[in-house]
Amino acid sequence: MAVLNKIRQRSLFLILIIALALFSFVLSDLFRNSSALSGASQDVVATVNGTDIFREDFMNQVENAQRAQGPGASSTQTMNRIYEQEVRKAVLSSQFEELGLSVEKDQMRELLKTSFSSYPEFNNEAGIFDENKLNEFIANLKAIQNNEQNRAPLGNFQLNYNEWVTNEASIANRAKEQTYFNMVRAGVVTTLAEAETEYLMENETVDLKFVNIPYTSIADSLVEVTKSDISKYINEHKSEYEVEASRDIVYVQFDEVATVEDENEIKNSLTNLLEDRVEFNKVSKLNETILGFKNTKDVAEFVNSNSDVKYNDKFLFKSALPASIADSIFKLEVGEFYGPYKENGYYSLSKLVAETQMADSVKVRHILIPYMGATRVDPTITTTDAQAKAKADSILSVIKSKQSKFVDLLDLSSDTVSNEKQGEIEFGYNDSFAPEFKAFSFDNKVGDIDVVKTSFGYHVIEILDQKNKSKAVKVATVSRTIEPSEKTIDEVFNTASKFEIALQDGDFQEIAKENNYQVKPVSFKVLDENIPGLGSQRAIVRWAFEGETKVGDYKRFTVPGGGYAVVQVVKKNEAGLMSPENASATAISKIRNEKKAKMIKDKISGSTIDEIAKANKVATLTATAVTMKSPTISGAGREPKVVGVAFGMKEGEISKPIDGVKGVYVVEVTKATPASKLDNYQPIANRLSATRGSSVLTKAYNALKEASDIEDNRANFY
Repeated sequence: MAVLNKIRQRSLFLILIIALALFSFVLSDLFRNSSALSGASQDVVATVNGTDIFREDFMNQVENAQRAQGPGASSTQTMNRIYEQEVRKAVLSSQFEELGLSVEKDQMRELLKTSFSSYPEFNNEAGIFDENKLNEFIANLKAIQNNEQNRAPLGNFQLNYNEWVTNEASIANRAKEQTYFNMVRAGVVTTLAEAETEYLMENETVDLKFVNIPYTSIADSLVEVTKSDISKYINEHKSEYEVEASRDIVYVQFDEVATVEDENEIKNSLTNLLEDRVEFNKVSKLNETILGFKNTKDVAEFVNSNSDVKYNDKFLFKSALPASIADSIFKLEVGEFYGPYKENGYYSLSKLVAETQMADSVKVRHILIPYMGATRVDPTITTTDAQAKAKADSILSVIKSKQSKFVDLLDLSSDTVSNEKQGEIEFGYNDSFAPEFKAFSFDNKVGDIDVVKTSFGYHVIEILDQKNKSKAVKVATVSRTIEPSEKTIDEVFNTASKFEIALQDGDFQEIAKENNYQVKPVSFKVLDENIPGLGSQRAIVRWAFEGETKVGDYKRFTVPGGGYAVVQVVKKNEAGLMSPENASATAISKIRNEKKAKMIKDKISGSTIDEIAKANKVATLTATAVTMKSPTISGAGREPKVVGVAFGMKEGEISKPIDGVKGVYVVEVTKATPASKLDNYQPIANRLSATRGSSVLTKAYNALKEASDIEDNRANFY
């Protein structure tokens, strides 16, 4: 009680302490989240020319796109696609507003008609688009938008009113885009003067006599490139060395993979399945004999109960079996076993269940009677399952009484493709066909005819031919995934933990070397998702770019497929110009060549090409029919600067030394051949206009985007 009284007496003091602690927590979070201090909205994914892309609408679009694409695309890929889509919309919208581009009601109706005229929901009895049906569909969507079942079918998918409105907006936006880019395209036609210049560049030629003193004639060791040289070069070529913010990390990976002991345990577990075993039944209180793989009467049930891969009850040709085991399987007698063997991440034990002689392809003919709800059925079909079955049975009776009637009854079949070939279909055993259709065609004899039901409807099938009969086998295989045991998983966890703990007082590289761990370096940008060797790892990217993560910090992460990666940040590269260290890989060779060019020029002597060649111990070379359009010199390669200088010279004139791509050149124009004038340059202008027009959409948008003010906040959200 005394303690409680003291607390009550000092309650104001305690409240003040708690308040200060909470304030400190909030303040520290603000400093960790710089966008909160800078005023950047936590609900804005990006701002484009002053237009905000809000998080809620953006994420709804991502969710819808993810649902449409299925599991194949990652969430990051989907987000990036929607981001580019929204940026494009915002960039172009400002252009549309400035020009006053809009889509009026009548134009919108025409656009909807064009987009949806093929949908039977909007067609009348004559198959013609009916605007009233479209209006009725939209009104119905709007009426049910607040109901639990607020989606309506359209084609092969369902949508709600909001999705329809979004779709309408997309159609209108595409129409404005088309109008806008058509106007841009109309403005990029080629003039006759441009066409003439293009013609001259393609057809005027010069013959050259030249000398090339290669940069390789001076050893790299004789040319010093300093850090200040690199810094100067970077500043003089800023566009080449501007980079986004990035992080350099190193990591050691600890994979959860099966050990030799784990694999032996899996193999033993398969071998133990062969023999019968006695187990105590807790219900009956009696010992029971459980039949093993050798003696089981129900092979399918045994495989499905003991295997990680379901039983395949099909006959297989040798070519369908894995090449590594095909010969061994085909040598077995029925009832014999092969294995355990390792194949595609499994240990397997196979039993030959049966063998037969089977065709590898068949020729059949059929009549298809569909029913309402069957796969890819025409919406106009109202026949029930029972009615379709009765109709197929009736057709079968007629054909059995007189087989020549088959072709006469093809008009009743809904398979219009095979109808054009008198109902005939040829297909191989490995082709994708309805399983029931395939089973009848291969398991029965030529001449057999019957009704077979598939997901497409009822088929009246007659087997016309079976080709290339050969041995096929039915194999029962029990497979176990090769995976690490719990013991191995625990050992991997402990090993990763020990490495992480050791880093508290040691160097990452040294500790890894002591333990023979491979250290892998990686560099990535803030919006990257995949890390080489680790797969999708947004968690690592986000952590590396967090404000509180410093160079030298390390952390453990789980990796796809099982295991861990212990990661350390070794460098933080901010956006801007590349550092001299990072730029050196490409800059040093360019700087060195510049210095070599000066050294070569300083020692060039002689007044003729031959004298210069002799003085520098290189050969005199020639090139003929060189054009401006294709600035390639025979024996030297592509040298646009050298060719450009040559076309500014007169016959017999010798150039000053020219810094080329591969060395220093001195050229003499031995012959200049002008192009003959054309009476009409319009065909060339038309060709160039078509070429420009085909690329105007991409180039115009990229130019608009580059000129836009875009604030990208994606990294704050994923």
